Amino acid sequence: MRLVLALAAALLATPVLAAPVTVSSPSGVITVAVDVNGEGRPEYSVSRLGTAIISPSRLGFLLTDAPKLERNFTIAEAGRRSVDDRWEQPWGERRFVRDRHNELRVRLSEKTPPGRSIDVVFRVFDDGVGFRYEFPAALGQVNIAEEITEFAVAQPATAWWIPAFQWNREEYLYNKTRLTEVGIAQTPMTIRTDDGLHIAFHEASLVDYSGMQLQNEGNGRFRAILTPSSTGAKVSRAAPFPTPWRTMQIADRAGGLVENDLVLNLNEPNRLGDVSWVEPFKYVGVWWAMHLDKESWGPGPKHGANTANVKRYIDFAAQHGFRGVLVEGWNEGWNDDWFANGKDFSFTRSYPDFDIEELARYGRAKGVRLVGHHETAGNIAVYEPQLDAAFDLYERLGIDAVKTGYVADMGGIQATGPDGKVRFEWHEGQRMAQHHLKVVTEAAERKIAINPHEPIKDTGLRRTYPNWVAREGARGMEFNAWGQPPNPPEHEANLVFTRMLAGPMDFTPGILSLDGRNQPILSTQAKQLALYVVLYSPIQMAADLIENYQQNMRPFQFIKDVPADWSESRVLYGEIGDFVTIVRKDRRSENWYLGAVTDEESRVLEVPLSFLTPGKRYRAQIYRDGPNAHYRTNGKDIVIEERNVTAADMLTVRLAPGGGQAIRFVAAR
Repeated sequence: MRLVLALAAALLATPVLAAPVTVSSPSGVITVAVDVNGEGRPEYSVSRLGTAIISPSRLGFLLTDAPKLERNFTIAEAGRRSVDDRWEQPWGERRFVRDRHNELRVRLSEKTPPGRSIDVVFRVFDDGVGFRYEFPAALGQVNIAEEITEFAVAQPATAWWIPAFQWNREEYLYNKTRLTEVGIAQTPMTIRTDDGLHIAFHEASLVDYSGMQLQNEGNGRFRAILTPSSTGAKVSRAAPFPTPWRTMQIADRAGGLVENDLVLNLNEPNRLGDVSWVEPFKYVGVWWAMHLDKESWGPGPKHGANTANVKRYIDFAAQHGFRGVLVEGWNEGWNDDWFANGKDFSFTRSYPDFDIEELARYGRAKGVRLVGHHETAGNIAVYEPQLDAAFDLYERLGIDAVKTGYVADMGGIQATGPDGKVRFEWHEGQRMAQHHLKVVTEAAERKIAINPHEPIKDTGLRRTYPNWVAREGARGMEFNAWGQPPNPPEHEANLVFTRMLAGPMDFTPGILSLDGRNQPILSTQAKQLALYVVLYSPIQMAADLIENYQQNMRPFQFIKDVPADWSESRVLYGEIGDFVTIVRKDRRSENWYLGAVTDEESRVLEVPLSFLTPGKRYRAQIYRDGPNAHYRTNGKDIVIEERNVTAADMLTVRLAPGGGQAIRFVAAR
């Protein structure tokens, strides 16, 4: 059912409106006020239940070839409307999403020459705020040097953040500091005010624009800082166009941030039409052995992408019900300095020991599909001219999902500029926003799904382009193989309330051996299982070596059983960086799944099972830390047991230090 109520469909024609202009969320929880100060500088503020959470914060732009859009403005016009809509995700954390907000559109006009105007649009939900600028056609070509957008946090707070503009892109451990100690932070940045309110700052619908980071201006005030461009202007576009939405997800409890759909709701609906061909799935692959240095990407005696080895993975996938087999290192170009330039990559020519035609045929015969791989080393000047041929090859072979990669230091993207020369760009600059959308849309024409690593940040575009199924964009499992330091036990409980607020992550869990490259993984087996529920992705890898699963078949059963698509998701407990318990309902059955993880501290949680269907009996298949489990000394101590439960029951969930628990609730027939 769809209900859209227009409170004022047309902009008011009043030349100058009395300021401030306000709009409140549907239940009156959050109120936004838009004003201009004595110098005509536009600003906004946000309050929640009558208490200020964002103090007056500036709006505007610096331009490279025109006076700034920042002073001598009046509020010329304002219009409001209300929306209450319910839409269905083709796949996702939940099947149905409610979009209920009130919108305020404000026209800001200069009082002095050149007399320009710009619109600012606010959408206010009961659990957050999104706003964006809309440039009218009259402004012609717009060359943005910087945004002046601010977020002035009104109360003292603690922040969880990773640094921006550093060499390793998004792949950093999260800092927990006072808000005043943040440097330049990537988004999402999550804070908890001293009175317990949680706010996550991010953006939605990043299209043909530069990614936003947050620069600490002091005293709780942050300013948007756009990712650089080789051309000088950080954004260059012909008007009319909108900017991405600047977002604030707001909740009393940390779990409320995870259950928040604001970022998705601020994206446009599906543009691809029928997307029934986009299938959530689980996969295995030729990957982890490379990080362990047992196999290599490049040719030679250790080359992992050889026909016999990949057939072994296809056989394993078919035997245990996995749809896909990822193969990295199959194509020409993995020379000794591939990371430095990526100039030799071919995306259609395989190495002699990899028969892609035979392997695609062999997999199809067993109900298994190859998962393609396009590593670019950040050289899109080489990749883009090959896109059509590469996707045509995959379409012909029935390879309908591709992992792309952009392994290059920040600022090391090589892209062809308008003059035909190769320039160096940043992973989240405007040029890469254009590139990623080009890849996704051209893949969609062949019914291929895309999963980029070293990507541009997730901003909810999976709603508009549902074949954009996941991405990396954080410190993943490979750091447990060779990272110094490896991911600490708190890492996943940080990701849930920070990076994961942006969208699905291809974390590649399930290392039951708990062995990295000459270093242990700081986890328990039960926690590795729980990550399939805790860290959402519509594609989930069983990342360990085949032989390690064969030696751990009992815990491996949970990885075989857990789905990758859900009809409902709830956060039962959680604190940022400490612990989290999430339950999800399988979209294709009445079964529920629970995942709980903790940091280095042990936890005992009393979990009511009221999420189960009342009156229905379930068989709880429990995978829990054993009595002597510990992430440093005894990670393989696991207890697997079953018991009958109903919605009226309570379960005691015990988590060892660095541990976790995974439960499958099978509905009785």
